[in-house]
Amino acid sequence: MLAQRTLKSLTKAVGVGLHSGQRVELTLRPAAPDTGIVFRRVDLPQPVDIVISAQAVTDTRLASTISSGSAKVHTVEHLMSACAGLGIDNLYVDITAEEVPILDGSASSFVFLLQSAGIALQVAPKRFIRVIKPVEVREGEGANTKWARLSPYEGYKLSFEIDFDHPAVDSTGQRVEFDMGSGAYTRDIARARTFGFTKDVEMMRANGLALGGGLDNAIVMDDYKVLNSDGLRYNDEFVKHKILDAMGDLYLIGKPLLAAYGAFRSGHAMNNKLLRELLAHKDAYEVVTFEDEKKAPQGFATLARAW
Repeated sequence: MLAQRTLKSLTKAVGVGLHSGQRVELTLRPAAPDTGIVFRRVDLPQPVDIVISAQAVTDTRLASTISSGSAKVHTVEHLMSACAGLGIDNLYVDITAEEVPILDGSASSFVFLLQSAGIALQVAPKRFIRVIKPVEVREGEGANTKWARLSPYEGYKLSFEIDFDHPAVDSTGQRVEFDMGSGAYTRDIARARTFGFTKDVEMMRANGLALGGGLDNAIVMDDYKVLNSDGLRYNDEFVKHKILDAMGDLYLIGKPLLAAYGAFRSGHAMNNKLLRELLAHKDAYEVVTFEDEKKAPQGFATLARAW
């Protein structure tokens, strides 16, 4: 049986929110089979649980935000990407503020946290959402076109193409395809950092956003070049971060996908719109398990390599 996964022990981190600048403590704890991933706002007078789902996403401006009533957690996509990359099914995320800490701006710190806690197999079958008919969402026309789609594929692969009119971005790789079957998420995707432009950062800070952002947790560019003294971690780090984000956004559906994801200039809003489009078409997907893990697609049965 291809089994569900949780953590062997709890692990903690302290950081600041990218937009709020607030200090936040994060505790990742094991959870029972079929719990799913649950964010718990432990700083509120009565702790509130927010179970991940496509419908729990209530804001996609700048990041993915999930809510339950008035309780919110912003910027969940990097932690969710790490969970997707390591195949974590069940997890409690205790958080002391309304934004996940940005740490180094990628998913690699979350991968390290999860792997340092140890990954435990559980006595319950891992459930996948297998896409059996293509679904697509599209916006704009001509130069403003952007789209995202899910197509049938016996495995999980993602392809993304970016289109920024900026010399520093244009000089790097514009398109990446990544297949989970490679087993190389931690090496090839997880270290890609979020990025922004100084003119946008100044505008966001004037509006009370990006207060925790800086060169230690993001790639920052002026009108011509990357300002980080250590440069890029990958020669296509920008588009790889878009893959990282997409993996986190799509994992908010609550189960790993068996599908091919393709996107052009997509973002958090379109990724969530795509999940809702899939769920609206009951004939486009099915939920499956693998009694014989040898019959599961490559990359899902083996635990991700440690650092």
